[in-house]
Amino acid sequence: MLKSYPRISIVTPSFNQGAFLEDTILSVLGQGYPNLEYIIIDGGSTDNSPDIIRKYAGQLAYWVSEPDGGLYDGLQKGFSKATGEIMAWINSDDMYHRMSLFTVAGLFHAFPQVSWIMGRNSYFDEEGRIFLNDPDLFQERWSKWRMYGYDGQFIQQESVFWKRQLWEKAGGYIDGSLSYAGDADLWVRFFRHELLYSTTFLLSGFRIRTRDQKSKDHLREYFEEYHTLLMREKKQGRVGSYLLWIKLLKLLLMLLPLGRLRQKLLFRIMLVPPKLAYEPGRGYYLKKK
Repeated sequence: MLKSYPRISIVTPSFNQGAFLEDTILSVLGQGYPNLEYIIIDGGSTDNSPDIIRKYAGQLAYWVSEPDGGLYDGLQKGFSKATGEIMAWINSDDMYHRMSLFTVAGLFHAFPQVSWIMGRNSYFDEEGRIFLNDPDLFQERWSKWRMYGYDGQFIQQESVFWKRQLWEKAGGYIDGSLSYAGDADLWVRFFRHELLYSTTFLLSGFRIRTRDQKSKDHLREYFEEYHTLLMREKKQGRVGSYLLWIKLLKLLLMLLPLGRLRQKLLFRIMLVPPKLAYEPGRGYYLKKK
């Protein structure tokens, strides 16, 4: 246990998500974290969402229900109210796992050089059951070169937490001009300054729904914006030439007979950092394998 806990600011944007919103709210407030600043920005819902929010209003730092310019406009309104040393957002159908905020505080304390982290990818179905997918080749470890190469495609937004200093370095804003890939834009700007460290902990889960899910229904539009963002970054400095170098080296690595050696070299080429891990008796440590 820490002697003192940093303030963690969580923002939840919402619009007509009454079927799932209360689960999300309880997953945040149920953490029992002693220095939580929880902000809910509702876009003027016409379902029972405002009533659900009012039920927990006494435990919120701020909330509002009024028409806005969409998801990222709502997020910007929320983050403009936030004061925490650590920041994150969780959408109104996703959920945090038990003790996540304590875990996040502990990780940033144990690894002061780390500015943003991502938990192990996990998912909920519509009934709230948790499941995992098999980890990818990189074991859910990321670098900007993975992102630039569409390698793995998605950083799990609801499992990402960052320090305020990084938020300010990256401009301190969510790009409201984007309709779908505002998260990717933020990650790209974060990558200009700091490495993203993954952890072996489950922090949050993405809820997969059978219908009316923006991230699934507008996947093509998301990738169009995503591609535009990456093309912008590839024009910066020597990014494009390094990506070509990576592609060449990856082809050459396929000639190596030893898969473990090939993977180790690939991690190094892609500048993928080690994982933040924990074992009882050992404590926190950097896991390079």
